[in-house]
Amino acid sequence: MTQLHKAEQLLRLPEVKAVTGLNRNQIYTLEGFPRPVKISVRSSAWVQSEVQDWIQNRIRLRGQAS
Repeated sequence: MTQLHKAEQLLRLPEVKAVTGLNRNQIYTLEGFPRPVKISVRSSAWVQSEVQDWIQNRIRLRGQAS
């Protein structure tokens, strides 16, 4: 039986900014934030599932903070 793989989606910078609330500089320099995928010479995008995982991790860390 073959396992079905969910198709990955790529998010462009405006979408990443909207989803995370981060600005451009934070997205590119924040340690631990997913790295972009080069999709052309001048374009980059982020893997949606990696961005969502980062958001979920931030939510989990919120619960651990005192």
